[in-house]
Amino acid sequence: MTEYFEVHERDGAARVGELRLSSPRTTPALVDDVLEDAGSLWSADRDLPDGDESRLTVLPHRAFPGGTPEEVQASFAVDAPDVDYPSVAVVSSEDVEPQGTDAYALSDVQSVMGHGAALVEAVVDVREAIPADTALLFSGVATPRNVALLAYAGVDLFDATAAVVKGTEGRYLTTDEAYFLEDLEELPCSCPACQGPREEFTREDCADHNRHALESELAIVRRRIRDGRLRDYLEGQARHDQWLTAAMRELDDQWGYLEERTPILRDARIDAATGDTLRRVEIQRFADRVTTRYRNRFDNPLVLVPCSAAKPYSESQSHRQFHDAIQWRGHLVSMTSPIGVVPQELETTYPAQHYDTVVTGRWTEDEKEFVSEVLQRYLERNEYPKIVAHVPDEGYRDIVERVEERLDLDITYTVADHPTDDESLANLSEALSGELKYSKREREHNTVRALADYLLGDGAGDDLFADIQTTSRYPKIQVRDDEDTQLATMVPQYGTLSFTLAGARRWLESAAPTKRVEIDGFVPHGSVLAPGVVDADDDIRVGDEVIVEGPQAFAVGRAEMFGREMAESTRGIACEIRHVEEK
Repeated sequence: MTEYFEVHERDGAARVGELRLSSPRTTPALVDDVLEDAGSLWSADRDLPDGDESRLTVLPHRAFPGGTPEEVQASFAVDAPDVDYPSVAVVSSEDVEPQGTDAYALSDVQSVMGHGAALVEAVVDVREAIPADTALLFSGVATPRNVALLAYAGVDLFDATAAVVKGTEGRYLTTDEAYFLEDLEELPCSCPACQGPREEFTREDCADHNRHALESELAIVRRRIRDGRLRDYLEGQARHDQWLTAAMRELDDQWGYLEERTPILRDARIDAATGDTLRRVEIQRFADRVTTRYRNRFDNPLVLVPCSAAKPYSESQSHRQFHDAIQWRGHLVSMTSPIGVVPQELETTYPAQHYDTVVTGRWTEDEKEFVSEVLQRYLERNEYPKIVAHVPDEGYRDIVERVEERLDLDITYTVADHPTDDESLANLSEALSGELKYSKREREHNTVRALADYLLGDGAGDDLFADIQTTSRYPKIQVRDDEDTQLATMVPQYGTLSFTLAGARRWLESAAPTKRVEIDGFVPHGSVLAPGVVDADDDIRVGDEVIVEGPQAFAVGRAEMFGREMAESTRGIACEIRHVEEK
């Protein structure tokens, strides 16, 4: 049971936590000043140290370098004793077993650094094997240049050993480079160690600077995690070292590991500034859900349009002009990089209204191929009586034409010069001539059902909301049953649904996939702490609507941990409760 480490905030696999020593420390952080090593059992038998709450004690251990045969590791394995103070077990990434400690130190860390695939495999193997609410320690490897990637992968604790050693060797570290001290005419830093004249700057000062630089970078990492924007930072930071870029991309390929830990919604904006943004979990998950869960319910033609800088798209000047021409006679779907395709019902759903991208008017081949693949999958799933492409030549038309050829479609193109010029808008209106308008009621009902599909699974919208009425104005739609009982409310900030107790019961009784949290015998108010969770569905993600039920209560709320983390953790808030009823 973890007693001395608690996770407070999450950004994918990265976490801001608290090492609960007598003087608490916010992680990711350096801990070498509070780390006490009880020693290796290879050299001598070791007595169990007394330990106390002021220190993080590494228990007696046998460390195995990378490549040690499994039978050797099994023969000399050490089980960590049960202690009542903050403790660390030393484990190999090739053979990991939970030890009941607060943190785990990786013995073969040196052998995986510098190799992207090996590093990612090691981190993922260890993190998947140890409890979610325990810390991971990497000793002897952290530098200002690599620590953001290590934290992004899921490492919580570091020491300054590598940075200090490099300093004593005359290597001056920054977030983008390691300079030989003799090559520096001036010091590119304003930390305390760099305040004196350059000619008086010694290797001891260099070691101090390196530690300051590492601590400063960790402070940036913690801020970025709290903001939900570490990935944006990392896409630029990793470019300073090829193996770090490789490691980031290898980590992107660990879909199950990252997706489980990545929230389905958040306030943070995504800055799509590099091609690697296309590989982000949030982007890939949106594209996957749109092409496997969402189903068009309109009988009208499809109208493909370009995205807009303003979000949500319908509030932009260009989309208002499109709507004036379409007049609800066509189903609007926006095309965009890096998101893919966005049906009008999902325009507020994270991350469709939470991104900014570089606008040059030129699409890269990777962008074209990604969006064309998403559009193809979308059209293979959804049939339309007619397809109108109101898109400019710059990349958009190329994408549509690729899909048109692959699927042998007949698509009408309506843009003469620019999508918002008079001739183009007249062409768009003419292409929809004779089509019947769909009603506001149909639009709102289909939006609610589309959100349910996206959030809960294919068919959930029809299972839950076949017979409903809607009140209030879009995008703050309230969903009610035929007896006027409120079931849910649309949350425009995230493009999600917020259920009432009546809606939660209807959800539970329907065929739609549920996300359930089983709690102990108490009535929650405000939040459910992890120790009160008996079990939770594995497919729960941070931000999901969840049904919370126990012997004494029925409630509905929003998840603050992913499902497995709720079931494993002994500290922290598992979910926030919105409505509760005592049984």
